[in-house]
Amino acid sequence: MLLDEIIRKSLEEDLGSGDITTRYLDLEPKICTAYMIAKAEGILAGTDVARQVFKAVDPELKITLYRKDGDFVAPKDEIMRVEGKPSSILQAERTALNFLQRLSGIASQTRRMVNAMAGTSTRLLDTRKTTPLLRALEKYAVRVGGGLNHRHGLYDMIMLKENHIRAAGGISAAVSRIQQQNASYKIEVEVTNLDELEEAVAAKVDRVMLDNMSIKDIKAAVKRFGKKVELEISGGVTEDNIMQYAKTGVHYLSSGALTHSYKSLDISLLFKE
Repeated sequence: MLLDEIIRKSLEEDLGSGDITTRYLDLEPKICTAYMIAKAEGILAGTDVARQVFKAVDPELKITLYRKDGDFVAPKDEIMRVEGKPSSILQAERTALNFLQRLSGIASQTRRMVNAMAGTSTRLLDTRKTTPLLRALEKYAVRVGGGLNHRHGLYDMIMLKENHIRAAGGISAAVSRIQQQNASYKIEVEVTNLDELEEAVAAKVDRVMLDNMSIKDIKAAVKRFGKKVELEISGGVTEDNIMQYAKTGVHYLSSGALTHSYKSLDISLLFKE
């Protein structure tokens, strides 16, 4: 879905038949100034989305950005200034903040985890555990935070997980079925132990996901197959243990927490007195 359509539907959800508070407050159409201000430390993402929300409500609003996506902000840092009719600013405020706070929360969480494994060659991936219809925005925020995107959907990479493998009769059978179709996509297979890993490597897949495997087994997998196939760790990766996993030498770590368990960055909008 295009961004302007997402913004339009988000504003419709909030405004409904109209903002009755500002309607009955009957504010004068004078020009006011408001500022978006950070109330916590973090990495910004979604500043242009917030700007477009304000413009969608009132094209005459004047937006001045003081910070850009990827910038670090601290409490009291001014992010943007909005000038125009107070009723327009008030109608756009919550939707603009919702996008900016959530995307900045994802970028901040990603940056913390990337920093927590600094000095290793392992790269951090996101997953498909995203908010419906907001996947493109949330994966963008991961990139802003320094992470990489895994597949965007079911259409851009072949991923054989446990249920696919069971339905096909095993790893070798599942991979063979795919290869017989001469598919031009990369093939990744999920495994849970070293025997399954050996079978996947023998089947000549491109990447293997080591699902919830112990550090000991992961180290053994890297030593044995790290130069033959891309290895990815999934399951139980947190900010506290990510360095322990990264030091095993795997190529990738994937974490659904980047987009489903983040904390929104605290940002507020205040009118100038």
